[in-house]
Amino acid sequence: MKKIILAITNDISYDQRLQRICTTLAAAGYAVTLVGRELSTSIPLSERPFEQKRLRCWVNKGKFFYLEYNIRLLLYLLTQRAHILVANDLDTILPMVAVGKIKGYKLVFDAHEYFSEVPEVMHRPATKWIWERVAHLCIPFTAARYTVCRSLADLFAELYGTDFVVVRNLPFASVAPVYSDAVAPILSRSAPKIILYQGALNAGRGLEELIAAMPHIDAAVLWLVGEGDCSVQLRTLVNAKSVSDKVVFLGRKTPEELREITKQAYLGVNLLQHQSLNYYYSLANKYFDYIQAEVPSVNMDYPEYQRHLREYEVGIMLPQTLEPAAIATAINGLLVDGARYECLQANCRLAKAVYTWENERKVLLAVYAEL
Repeated sequence: MKKIILAITNDISYDQRLQRICTTLAAAGYAVTLVGRELSTSIPLSERPFEQKRLRCWVNKGKFFYLEYNIRLLLYLLTQRAHILVANDLDTILPMVAVGKIKGYKLVFDAHEYFSEVPEVMHRPATKWIWERVAHLCIPFTAARYTVCRSLADLFAELYGTDFVVVRNLPFASVAPVYSDAVAPILSRSAPKIILYQGALNAGRGLEELIAAMPHIDAAVLWLVGEGDCSVQLRTLVNAKSVSDKVVFLGRKTPEELREITKQAYLGVNLLQHQSLNYYYSLANKYFDYIQAEVPSVNMDYPEYQRHLREYEVGIMLPQTLEPAAIATAINGLLVDGARYECLQANCRLAKAVYTWENERKVLLAVYAEL
């Protein structure tokens, strides 16, 4: 049996993409181990059809975190036997390349984003230069590469001179509800209409503008699911805007909990400032999660959403420059125009049968079969 070790710097309990990928590879007969990060706030690992390993670091942010995590990952990999190593984004690729060269393992690169163009990196010239050098040094050693959308695949092919396969962040087809104590109290809410944001509470996600728009949005409440670098700042902004009765912070949720929360929403939001190429060329998994829950969404007028909304009109697009007034106008329009909303929701029902992991996983398995 071929053994595959995949590594990320996130807490594996909340990484939907890696859970889907590892479950699929395990079902295909591979022995799979997913390595991630353990924090003091990490919840116990759920039982999965693959092995899970979490590395605990003394430092949990900044460049010293990446240094420590990569050293710990290197030492762990040196003690393991495998056939294929999978680096998820550039922040895990260095130890993967080193061990792959030492032990003769094949290396796969899964690019979740344009790493050197994320806001946390792009405004730090020295840090950005380092990650760009890492990419140009390590990616040529990979035997296979895939990323989340066509725009990034084309961009990476031009930058690194090698092909990338597209494996989108599609959800599993809808399944029967899985309730837990963390979700049950939320399920009892019936009014007002729920506007949902799911994902990291980080800079550039349009969250400040969305909160600023809430005083002008009637008969609706905003649910924010997730945490991030801006968690404290956003809670302070909610108080400053006097919208604490209209904005609810739900914190981090597991993929199973998140799926049930999303089904309760009236409208999903997927906003990004045009401050980096990573955001401009992105195709967020939340876009497809909303579709699977039959929830129309508000998205940015960026290439991937233009491409997908031409195929299935499951939501609307905002101009590339976010303004609270524009956000409020767009959301209010869908809150009051029942016919328009029902049309978008009907398109979600059509698209959800196509945009599923059950369909997309065939592309993933073909990548590994060729190895």
